[in-house]
Amino acid sequence: MSAVNGSRRIVVVGGGPAAHRFTEAMAGREPSNVHITVLTEEAHVPYDRVALTKALTNTGVDLTLGDPALWARENVTLETNARVNTLDSVNQMVHTNDGRSFGYDELVLATGSNAATLPLPGNEHTHVYRTLEDVWAINAGIEALTAQLARKPVVATIGGGLLGLEAAAGSQSLGADAVVIDGGKWLMGTQLDEGAGQAMGRLIAQTGFTVHGGVFPQEITTEAVDGTEKVTGVLMADGNHIPADMVIVSIGVRPRDELARNYNQMIEEAGTGATSFGIGPRGGIEIDARCATAVPHVWAIGEVANFEGMCVGLVAPANAMAEVLAEQLQGGSAEFGGFDTATKLKLSGVDVASFGDGFARTEGALEVVYADAPRGLYQKIVVSRDAKVLLGGIFVGDASPYQSLRPLLGRELPAEPGAYLSALGGEVPDGELPDDAVLCSCNNVNAGTIRDAVGGCGSCEGQEPVTNLSALKGCTRAGTQCGSCVPMLKKLMETEMLKNGAVVSAAMCEHFELSRAQLFEAVRLAGLTTYPEIMQRFGRGAGCDICKPVIASVLASQTSGHPMEAGLAGAQDTNDRVMANMQKDGTYSVVPRIPGGEITPEKLGVIAAVAQKYNLYTKLTGGLRIDMFGARLEQLPEIWKELVDAGFESGQAYGKSLRNVKTCVGSSWCRYGMLDSVAMGIEMELRYRGLRAPHKFKMGVSGCARECAEARAKDVGVIATAEGWNLYVGGNGGANPAHAQLLAGGIDDKTLIRYVDRYLMYYIRTADKLQRTARWMEDLEGGIDMVRSVVVEDSLGLGAELEEAMENHIGNYEDEWAATLADPEKLRRFRSFVNAPGLSDPDLEYVPERGQHRPAAPVSLGASIGIGAPNSTWES
Repeated sequence: MSAVNGSRRIVVVGGGPAAHRFTEAMAGREPSNVHITVLTEEAHVPYDRVALTKALTNTGVDLTLGDPALWARENVTLETNARVNTLDSVNQMVHTNDGRSFGYDELVLATGSNAATLPLPGNEHTHVYRTLEDVWAINAGIEALTAQLARKPVVATIGGGLLGLEAAAGSQSLGADAVVIDGGKWLMGTQLDEGAGQAMGRLIAQTGFTVHGGVFPQEITTEAVDGTEKVTGVLMADGNHIPADMVIVSIGVRPRDELARNYNQMIEEAGTGATSFGIGPRGGIEIDARCATAVPHVWAIGEVANFEGMCVGLVAPANAMAEVLAEQLQGGSAEFGGFDTATKLKLSGVDVASFGDGFARTEGALEVVYADAPRGLYQKIVVSRDAKVLLGGIFVGDASPYQSLRPLLGRELPAEPGAYLSALGGEVPDGELPDDAVLCSCNNVNAGTIRDAVGGCGSCEGQEPVTNLSALKGCTRAGTQCGSCVPMLKKLMETEMLKNGAVVSAAMCEHFELSRAQLFEAVRLAGLTTYPEIMQRFGRGAGCDICKPVIASVLASQTSGHPMEAGLAGAQDTNDRVMANMQKDGTYSVVPRIPGGEITPEKLGVIAAVAQKYNLYTKLTGGLRIDMFGARLEQLPEIWKELVDAGFESGQAYGKSLRNVKTCVGSSWCRYGMLDSVAMGIEMELRYRGLRAPHKFKMGVSGCARECAEARAKDVGVIATAEGWNLYVGGNGGANPAHAQLLAGGIDDKTLIRYVDRYLMYYIRTADKLQRTARWMEDLEGGIDMVRSVVVEDSLGLGAELEEAMENHIGNYEDEWAATLADPEKLRRFRSFVNAPGLSDPDLEYVPERGQHRPAAPVSLGASIGIGAPNSTWES
């Protein structure tokens, strides 16, 4: 067998991520008895195509994959600017277009794919979005147009898929007005169903994109200027002309299988009877589970490989194929198990994720859906017929459940499916991942591998346990590509470290070395008041879905800033963006504050009139308030104007803040009442309204030990006794209920308020992100004793400071809805259709029930939690 220095010759054609992963996997195996030659037609070492948008906005960014030292190994040769155009399987040679020849013992085709183009008049004047040269050309073009025009250039992107939206987002970040043209009825049709696509379209429109959907382009129009053809726009099939100064075509990719096609043509013409490559009906070189093609000693991996009739342009299956092939060529028996099409990304601040059977095509599949299309939020979990086994999911607007659900794909869920919908206020049930659950799909890393690394498996240099995220990534490769698994990776690492008795870093995320509590203090001491200031001073990068809401909460706690202020709206949790709670049919609930549950007949009349006028479903809540359901997005300002004019204010049922203070009737009427619980409840609610915290919190005041207000189930509970007030803290209901614990007993009104001031500010300063008071006290060293020491005994000397912070909040309080009604810019957000402000959603369906109405639901449900067969009929 021919060899290089006695080694088997492996030639890799292609220089993308699949070629890089195969080379890395093969070169690092022992014994190293191979020599690998990588032939890439590009001038660069393999780079990360997933991160091309970074190169669009920053042409100097380094996207090199992995450790550059790979290409300096003795058994690896990288040939750039080497385009292979001929394959000779008889002599086992490949030839490049510049006349060079390379012999092989095994040939790996990793040629990837090309950007698909449109056969339209004027197509030669468009850009594509596939290589570094492509994005550099777009960058230079936008810069030139900006210099030439007396306005922002308009960049139209044809294609509403992943790459198309990334291209549009990148052009917008370079200062252009972004237009997206897509022939489908909704964006990202490959990954999202219609409900998710509609939600995605609303969110994308809110970022400033103009979206034209449902009609296909017909021509790229141009005009001659100084002897040069300049783009003027896109002519659509319906005759509409969309003006544009630049057009980017990003309608998908096509497998680069021309080398195999040319080979097939050559042997057919030669009539030798040699085996030809199998080519899929829609392109791609057919492979088996070993990644072998029909031609001996020739293999294919990545986007060019057609497995079971599919070619997929995602990094996870490309990496999996590369690892399978590396093992095969070393005598192993690994096989490719099929495509993992899970996707999670953030486009222009919009969270999107899909995995598994998100379209519910499995027979008997049930769907658990929470949809708020006008507001751009959609969450769907697909489960088996018995609602136990997870089959897939789709998330838009809030993709936080993806992190917990993705590793459980194909397994029985530890809780009922609806518990995982964060849009419903659910908290993901605790549960330990099995060792074989895949945590990082890009690199096929399971939970057991992470546990082994953290425990010190000996696979890393020095055989030391891994104790930080960077080292864990280096050891296991998990989280090194798309990054969507990093939050779960960090959580599992820290859990295992605690089991092993190790000290866990308090870093909030990869953008902040500080914990939430440390960041709160740092921002307070530095006097920072804006998101960019905090990122520049204490963070790095652009932030993520972990740290952005934390920063928004920290600023709100310290400055009482409006959640819709510029720079903060995009960082808020979903409900805060429009200051209302979304409902299952895409409408909203309106919850005015009713302090202590006390309300006059006149105000009851106002609520009744509003509910009748807007046909809202009304219900008394468990917190002694009146909830009105069914308000459309554009109706919210109208409804709130009537309520604000009547003296109501926002009940903040949507925020991580004080929800309500529940009271019994107390001594004012009840013969058992010891103290005036209503008066105290009202005082507390008006004092702490609008106070932002790491999580929502609730209060209760009972007038006697009969506890009608259920105070001990609240974060702050107050119970009247003959000696005064008893103050309880750290209680909550929910998935993990906790009974509040006694902090102080027999205290007067003034002392009670002082202790509550201190307790809340101490919690806000020191709790972790999204941590309820019960969990915070559990994690606090010393628990209730520590809290009592700080709040009651003032052991840290912080009492006066905490009280002053609370007084600052009270002095700066402003009702969020009143402020919104006074600001025309904020009111622009409340439109169901951005391009048609006067229209409302025509697809809302309701059925009568007990004298009111509720959203229509699939007949097969029998319940209103959103589980149903995909094709079930609706109530009428």
